[in-house]
Amino acid sequence: MAQIQRAEAVYRRMVELRREFHRHPELAFEEERTARTIMAELDRLGIRYQYGGKGGGVIGQLATGPEGGPTFALRADMDALPGAENTDLPFASTIEGKMHACGHDAHMAMVLGAAALLADEPPDCDVRLVFQPAEEKGGGSRVIIETGALQGVDAIFGGHVTHHYRVGEIMVAEGVITAQSDRFRIHVQGRGGHGARPHEATDAVVVTGLLITAIQTLISREINPVYPSVITIGTVQAGSAPNVIAETATLEGSIRTTLPAVREHLHDGLKRMATAVGELHNARLEVSITEGYPPVVNTRREARVAYEAARKVVGEKGLMAMDHPSMGSEDFAYYLHKIPGCYVRFGARLKENEYIPLHSPEFYVDEAVLKVGAAFFDEVVREATRRHGT
Repeated sequence: MAQIQRAEAVYRRMVELRREFHRHPELAFEEERTARTIMAELDRLGIRYQYGGKGGGVIGQLATGPEGGPTFALRADMDALPGAENTDLPFASTIEGKMHACGHDAHMAMVLGAAALLADEPPDCDVRLVFQPAEEKGGGSRVIIETGALQGVDAIFGGHVTHHYRVGEIMVAEGVITAQSDRFRIHVQGRGGHGARPHEATDAVVVTGLLITAIQTLISREINPVYPSVITIGTVQAGSAPNVIAETATLEGSIRTTLPAVREHLHDGLKRMATAVGELHNARLEVSITEGYPPVVNTRREARVAYEAARKVVGEKGLMAMDHPSMGSEDFAYYLHKIPGCYVRFGARLKENEYIPLHSPEFYVDEAVLKVGAAFFDEVVREATRRHGT
């Protein structure tokens, strides 16, 4: 496709940038070196920008449109994840315990590549380049929103690499794309005692075991199977010695839902089951639920813009439909609470049977995806401009 051929001109530079980001991963709200690399590239391209300092984002501004014309934003996330990389790449992470296991290094390189293409052939619009901190932890998109960086923006576009699709494939859909993510913590207060005299105690471990089993039935027996939802208990902490009956226990986990009614039912059900198990075993259980990222919901108009842009980049065969929403979460959702937009997925694996999940210590992307992403972001701005006001 002609758009990908244009991206060939910036491919080598995107690879260099992606590998620089990959070698030097930084966790949420720590992305200082990453920001400096981005700013240096924007300087090279002659694109002005603002930087919010450590914990903030880099906002590039390509002002090429007529006065009163539209402004469209492209978003890339900057942060890496905690974890030890196990890829054997020659440009693997040089920072112990940190790695780009979610492909944000590729996202930044794609948007910078698109910036180069847009600067070379300016569109009839203004372009806001949003390099955002802390997508993985802390909802860095809210930091961007609080700075006023979305002011005057007509729509925002973003995307994510994935091994669910091959290089040269782009998934575009309207409506719900990712799930609502909430976290919960349950504290079990029993009564400690000697392992030889269980009748004198209330065993927090036994209570916790029953609760773990009971919680699973919230999904399997109380939620319609056609409504995607997940409850995961990620950590359980209890006990101090083999011959001591635990007095307390703590469970922590997450709830993923795509419908508000299902979410409310699971929240209420979690509290109901905790109360019932506590009554059954004469223990006291306290439940706290922390609201996480809301669902990403692509707006219809912007999804159509993205669909047409993707079609021009990868052709009809490269367009992927969404069978069902991802149960992962994404803080791109906060942008879509403010302005219209669309979030897509870029295929990042080369071989048919080489799937590696996001967040894996072995995760990598085939770097050919950089051309696809840059071409898409370049074309989606131009397509949005053509359709503006129609």
